[in-house]
Amino acid sequence: MADLFTLEIISPERIFYKGEVKFLEMTTSEGEIGVYKNHIPMTNILAPGIVTIHEENEVKEAAVHSGFVVILQDSVKIMAEVVEWPDEIDEARAREAKIRAERRLAEGGDAIDIDRAELALKRSIARIRLSEHRK
Repeated sequence: MADLFTLEIISPERIFYKGEVKFLEMTTSEGEIGVYKNHIPMTNILAPGIVTIHEENEVKEAAVHSGFVVILQDSVKIMAEVVEWPDEIDEARAREAKIRAERRLAEGGDAIDIDRAELALKRSIARIRLSEHRK
């Protein structure tokens, strides 16, 4: 039996996930991070990406848009602004959002909020990648 730790993912709408996991992968503002039990305690800002949850006998993936993570030696808590399972994603809508964000970035200009457009692009890419995984 692997060393397990408690993972809880919470969004404003619901407790998205709560369970025992052996490994967790996610994207933070500092880059990709992997967590096993007894990880050094830390807090990180989440970046848009895919959270990969390695349970004892199954791997699950979810798209996370932003939030933060608190890592302790025997537990991890993710507070996410938006988090979705693959079957909750509308791939066509995500592709349209990607096109809009790319167009905004290409047009540039003073009227565009570059940070907001880049964030929208990253969110749409995470959704598309996750929806492609379920196929």
